[in-house]
Amino acid sequence: MESREITSGVFIVSKFSKDVFSFLENFTKIAVIFDENSKKYCYPLIKEFIPENHLTIQIQSGEENKNLETCKSVWDKLTENSFDRKSIVLNLGGGVIGDMGGFCAATYKRGISFVQIPTTLLSQVDASVGGKLGIDFNGFKNHIGVFQLPERVLVHPGFIKTLVKEELRSGYAEVIKHFLIADKEKWDLLKQKQLSAQNFDQLIPENILIKNQVVTSDPKEKGLRKILNFGHTIGHAIETHLLFQKPRKLLHGEAIAIGMICETYLSQKLLGLSESDLKEVSDYILQTYGKVELNFDDIDQILPLMQQDKKNEGNRLNFSLLEYNGKAVFDQEISEDMARESLLFYNSL
Repeated sequence: MESREITSGVFIVSKFSKDVFSFLENFTKIAVIFDENSKKYCYPLIKEFIPENHLTIQIQSGEENKNLETCKSVWDKLTENSFDRKSIVLNLGGGVIGDMGGFCAATYKRGISFVQIPTTLLSQVDASVGGKLGIDFNGFKNHIGVFQLPERVLVHPGFIKTLVKEELRSGYAEVIKHFLIADKEKWDLLKQKQLSAQNFDQLIPENILIKNQVVTSDPKEKGLRKILNFGHTIGHAIETHLLFQKPRKLLHGEAIAIGMICETYLSQKLLGLSESDLKEVSDYILQTYGKVELNFDDIDQILPLMQQDKKNEGNRLNFSLLEYNGKAVFDQEISEDMARESLLFYNSL
């Protein structure tokens, strides 16, 4: 079987074929958006199975290019090629391509169809599922965006063989997160093996099912879906702070890994998470990601960035924290002083 639907609209694809893309016959025009990496390593695997007259749109890789200027270039190409509302966009790439390509499609002529074809571990287990789309604005991650589900998601685990170690490790942070917030048994199994020993053919569907179950119960992030942000309130602020500091810039998952240590510390301080659970998370993440040095000036600049987190209400910093390793709760109010303390804890490790 070349593809199997593991949950509504999400397909695991073992091998691409014309049958996998037969649904494209229902659309007037087709565009494929990719960056230089997915063009080189992934586009050749699907090109022959897509109608020949499709449009290709190449954008520059990197979070720093996930902005309105790049969107304008995409909208320009769609307009120049007379894409109508019966057209479709295929987003072939990692989280940046999926977030931004989906956003461009969802806003072009008030919305055209799009398909997510995630090519990184990060996008396969997290970014491509749930319909969150958006771009960064004035340095703030995913500050402008919409909720819109794709026509379908085509997940080909073979793509992750093309990833450099750093990209694989970045995506692995979301695997760790999913098990920490929702599945103690799988977390207990995961922590027994290093990244290099993991079976991703098994882990990818398991993670998709966890995320899909959460987002299906809360599509617009009014409640339970907030648990998916564990590690992200502090992690996003760190990622934003270092984004344009070239030698120190972190990939998304590398920043989220730091955030998970900090927010596990907050869980121990405020929710009574056991010391052993905190040590378990900290040790495993440090073993996997190493240590990033954050000085006092960094911390002073990271803290205000948390005020722009989308879970906040008024001046309240709202976090998702752990009751125990395997169960998260949301809407936990944290003071800036406590957030600072968690960053100092990370520095002390």
